[in-house]
Amino acid sequence: MQQPELLPHLFRTEYRKIIAVLCKRFGFDEMETAEDIASDTFMTAAQTWGLQGIPQNPVAWLYTVAKNKASNFLKRQATFHTKVVKETATPENASTVPEYEIDLSPQNINDSQLQMMFAICHPAIAPQAQIGLSLRILCGFGIEEIADAFLTNKETINKRLHRAKEKLRSENIPIALPDLADIDDRLGAVLATLYLLFSEGYYSISNNKTLRKELCFEAMRLCYMLVENKQTNKPPVNALLSLMCFHASRFEARMNKQGELILYEEQDTSLWDADLISKGGYFLNLSASGNQLSKYHLEAAIAYWNTQKDDTKEKWENILQLYNRLLQIEYSPMAALNRTFALSKANGKPEAIIEAEKLNLINNHFYFTLLGELYTGMDNLKARDHLEKALTLAKTQTDKQTIQKKIDRLS
Repeated sequence: MQQPELLPHLFRTEYRKIIAVLCKRFGFDEMETAEDIASDTFMTAAQTWGLQGIPQNPVAWLYTVAKNKASNFLKRQATFHTKVVKETATPENASTVPEYEIDLSPQNINDSQLQMMFAICHPAIAPQAQIGLSLRILCGFGIEEIADAFLTNKETINKRLHRAKEKLRSENIPIALPDLADIDDRLGAVLATLYLLFSEGYYSISNNKTLRKELCFEAMRLCYMLVENKQTNKPPVNALLSLMCFHASRFEARMNKQGELILYEEQDTSLWDADLISKGGYFLNLSASGNQLSKYHLEAAIAYWNTQKDDTKEKWENILQLYNRLLQIEYSPMAALNRTFALSKANGKPEAIIEAEKLNLINNHFYFTLLGELYTGMDNLKARDHLEKALTLAKTQTDKQTIQKKIDRLS
């Protein structure tokens, strides 16, 4: 791999590791310093490698430079402590001179990222800020990329991240795993953030297709870290990872070469990733080890049935029952809409139309798209009316193209 391709790749994979270790080492008070050191490390690499060529072990080179820069920062802190602070310090407020060693071993990198995940997903941090910080610190995304994901500008993202960092400082949130007794309580916020991160990638209103997939894969990577740790390897974590694997298995079949969405029933099942489906089944089986039934268990089970290629009544009856249980645990309009589609497949369109119209989600283009689909073949005039309403409400070009195709077929 040549330098133009290698450096961005290493930035994506190694920046987040360096940041996590330095933030843990310095504390949240020096988060900007950690970011500056990590960024400066890659700037140094771009300049040096351009003149001297790529080193034999690029990752080790980056770690060495980051360690040296961090050590120099700690030494400057120590000098300030010795020459300035010491003159005014009293025995009560005197502090020890920091050590200079920076541990970038694989174990400390993993521990730091895991601990940072729990710190960022502290309940004191707003959900959108949790996702933004996770993208920045744990996934290595740039400010512009995060702005693309949220369909906003860099200034808004910078302000949002700044407020979140100030909250981390003011609340004195530790970069550490919670006590064993508190892990389950805090794990909920972590899983919710990873779920939202994956969802943003799986159905993104951003037109950045590369970012869209990478959001999903980063969410899966972070979730896998939770599975690998004994303290956080809980049934809901396995259920969420299973859900992600099942959904990701159909990535290549969901979009055509023009970037248009391909509906589930029209997907080329030969493009489904059998390996990811198998992994999804593996983690789903592991998630059954506890006595807790979470929404992730039910959504993963639904996603499992959606990877079964046979369009049988049994399949849709199972999916319908799973949606019934999911709505009892945690109601959401989208889950109710999806249940109605499953109802149409299991019990027929007339019954589904009655249930769908009860939802009355008049500001949701998915609602009118579903009604258009249900009325197609029964009352095509009503179907067209609903689809045209959906078209006016759709926000993305992909959704508009999909709806327009449905309208064209009615003609």
